[in-house]
Amino acid sequence: MSSKEKKSVTILTESQLSSRAFKDEAYEFYKELRKSQPLYPLSLGALGKGWLISRYDDAIHLLKNEKLKKNYENVFTAKEKRPALLKNEETLTKHMLNSDPPDHNRLRTLVQKAFTHRMILQLEDKIQHIADSLLDKVQPNKFMNLVDDYAFPLPIIVISEMLGIPLEDRQKFRVWSQAIIDFSDAPERLQENDHLLGEFVEYLESLVRKKRREPAGDLISALIQAESEGTQLSTEELYSMIMLLIVAGHETTVNLITNMTYALMCHGDQFEKLRQQPDLMNSAIEEALRFHSPVELTTIRWTAEPFILHGQEIKRKDVIIISLASANRDEKIFPTADIFDIERKNNRHIAFGHGNHFCLGAQLARLEAKIAMSTLLRRCPNIQLKGEKEQMKWKGNFLMRALEELPLSF
Repeated sequence: MSSKEKKSVTILTESQLSSRAFKDEAYEFYKELRKSQPLYPLSLGALGKGWLISRYDDAIHLLKNEKLKKNYENVFTAKEKRPALLKNEETLTKHMLNSDPPDHNRLRTLVQKAFTHRMILQLEDKIQHIADSLLDKVQPNKFMNLVDDYAFPLPIIVISEMLGIPLEDRQKFRVWSQAIIDFSDAPERLQENDHLLGEFVEYLESLVRKKRREPAGDLISALIQAESEGTQLSTEELYSMIMLLIVAGHETTVNLITNMTYALMCHGDQFEKLRQQPDLMNSAIEEALRFHSPVELTTIRWTAEPFILHGQEIKRKDVIIISLASANRDEKIFPTADIFDIERKNNRHIAFGHGNHFCLGAQLARLEAKIAMSTLLRRCPNIQLKGEKEQMKWKGNFLMRALEELPLSF
């Protein structure tokens, strides 16, 4: 979207937000929004009218604002309820990311024990083994596509083992995940995504039947058996929770590893600094999370009660979408916000969200990224981008900031 086009646009659509062209120029667009239009109108098709939030302070406020709901049933009456866009929507949307207290607390309690500090640290040796095994396969070739060969398989193997899912199915998860995070309401995309989600539901049904017959010491077996506050998961909640753990359990980390590597390749001085001072790895990961936030836009929040923001009335049923990527480049919070600085101090980014819906797997993602990046730099110290950085393409995707591929030689 050119500067001239930006000035003439009064309402952004879902398809524009999801486009590759938007991703290429998003940071400059966000910068203009933060200055002059921090509340920007959106047209979201069947979802109705929405607003895009770009400033950090607004994001912090709205991410914990009780007037905003994740479950649209807490906003819409039965008569107002919108028809499902996808046949399998109900089966896959009853998870904690789409819920409000007290349901959110009940659902989060069922899985949070698997993501405690102690449990995550127990995975360290396993993650290290996976990282080394993946690099063993590509190192003789002196080349790899970081996304396919390293950033994707590492977290999907970890979450698959935690859940008790056969590793041979992991490529299917990649296709299904993309269908789930694709917000497009274009008829042909809806039909394709509905078909893919139908496949996913069939897979989950078969998997759950097997786990009921043969429970093991994995997270899916625990969810099947779990009770919280005296209430078992419903079938829809069970399928939705498994889906969420599969998708969220790898999608953010894939982008974190890839985007961090890309940022280092584009900023040679920072790459060299990190090679010379590996103790800066934790700080470098936090800066990567801020600079190229893996989750660019939040999932939908519905307005349950009207309120005023920047002189504009936000009406009941309006959709709020927060740009985490923009908030993390807010100049009022982050001095030299557009500079990638692995020694940045007081890095208060919100790449993992804020409030009740702060990412449950944030600590796991950080550990996976630390091991993945430390191992990559140690074993491939001369790694470099194969091709020009301008040739790298961001995916056209609503929620995520993700590269299609990242070819590297070493």
